[in-house]
Amino acid sequence: MSEENTKKETPLSRRKFVAGAATAGAAATMLPVEMSAQVAGSDVVKIGMIGMGGRGSGAIVQNLAANDSARLVAAADAFQDKIDGTGPRASGLPKVLDQLEKMGKAGQVDLPKSRQYAGFDAYKGVIDECDLVVIATPPGFRPIHFDYAVKQGKHVFMEKPVCVDAKGFNQIIESAKQADQKGLKVVVGLQRHYQNVYLEAFKKVHDEGMIGEITGAQAWWNGSRPWIVERQPGWTEMEYQMRNWYHFNWLCGDHIAEQHVHNIDVMNWFVSGDSVAGGNPVSAQGMGGRAGTEPRSVGEIFDHHYVEFRYGAEYGNPVLNSQCRQIKGTMRKVAEEIHGTEGILYLGNGQITDRKGEVKWQYRAPRSGDPNPYDVEHEKLHAAIKEDTPLNNAYYGAKSSFSSVLGRLATYSGQEIKWDDAVASNFSIMPEEFDFNAEAPVKPGEDGNYNIAIPGEWKVPTAGA
Repeated sequence: MSEENTKKETPLSRRKFVAGAATAGAAATMLPVEMSAQVAGSDVVKIGMIGMGGRGSGAIVQNLAANDSARLVAAADAFQDKIDGTGPRASGLPKVLDQLEKMGKAGQVDLPKSRQYAGFDAYKGVIDECDLVVIATPPGFRPIHFDYAVKQGKHVFMEKPVCVDAKGFNQIIESAKQADQKGLKVVVGLQRHYQNVYLEAFKKVHDEGMIGEITGAQAWWNGSRPWIVERQPGWTEMEYQMRNWYHFNWLCGDHIAEQHVHNIDVMNWFVSGDSVAGGNPVSAQGMGGRAGTEPRSVGEIFDHHYVEFRYGAEYGNPVLNSQCRQIKGTMRKVAEEIHGTEGILYLGNGQITDRKGEVKWQYRAPRSGDPNPYDVEHEKLHAAIKEDTPLNNAYYGAKSSFSSVLGRLATYSGQEIKWDDAVASNFSIMPEEFDFNAEAPVKPGEDGNYNIAIPGEWKVPTAGA
């Protein structure tokens, strides 16, 4: 969004729709839905897209590829230039339409300017128009968007994590219950649940008892910071934080939530043995901080976390040691392993050994290769819609997301944090008003630097905060 557009954006019934956003060249003339031979049939599914970043672009392509009868009919982003494809880190709508055209999917697009929306409330325009919405906005907004979609009776695919605070977690759980009541289908982008090696390993652990009773686990997401957007002249503080959303807790939940949630989710899933509701730790304590590899003017999140998650007696009181790090030049590792009384499961290479290291099981992919789990999750969603079979990932998605939040509270404070206390607090870190000229939840100091949590001094949010 240009500075001029930011300042002159006018509300329409508090819905900051900027109908008439530009489309990319010939994409504006793609085959309309009403002219498609399949529209008269019951199989046509109208798709809406919220969030034009890299993951949103990938998700919408995968979603349309999963069902030839799906049609992209509406799209939205907070920023007009994301719709135009001209903003920082531009991917945006033109790239999506380009990709679909190259895949021979242009006939699945009916996206006139009147159904392209920009602004904080643009999600409403999309959800009102579609049957199934793909939500790939910054995580802090997902409880709001999921709630509205369910109230409007729409099926949902939403990326992970699905919340960044207790209020968001509680809202997701409540919306999930309403989705069940309405028979809506929900998939969360924790794709390991749709990956063959994880599914087969789950059977070995829970159906065949190959590692015995679970006693503990290890999980890693160690790498480097994925991206930074530099502040531009004319941006308000709110606009800067929205564009650089990965670096602010109210938007991303810290990288322990935004990325490491995948590994924490696997632990919750395997420890609980529950593929629908999932599990959760009863407490977390750990350490973390900012090693100083990037300036404090960029944002407020840590660059390393190490958390000890403890699970309850119903699971045998196992302990998960979790670590995530985003520091250049350090060892890279993304993996999970689960320890049991009779063996160890190494999910990084799909192997189970006994306690002495002898291999008991090794996953072998079929000769044709395993399907991409990013594709499979969308295929399963469309199949559930078509066949009207139960599918709701929101429960385990919420528990895993809030588990990562629990870890953040523990590392920021340096205290042991209880799950039940954190959930009951219903604390929120979201702003009171969503507007590019509104006050941002956190602000830099006079030196341009943001405050970084200091363990032992940082206060855990309490009820009503």
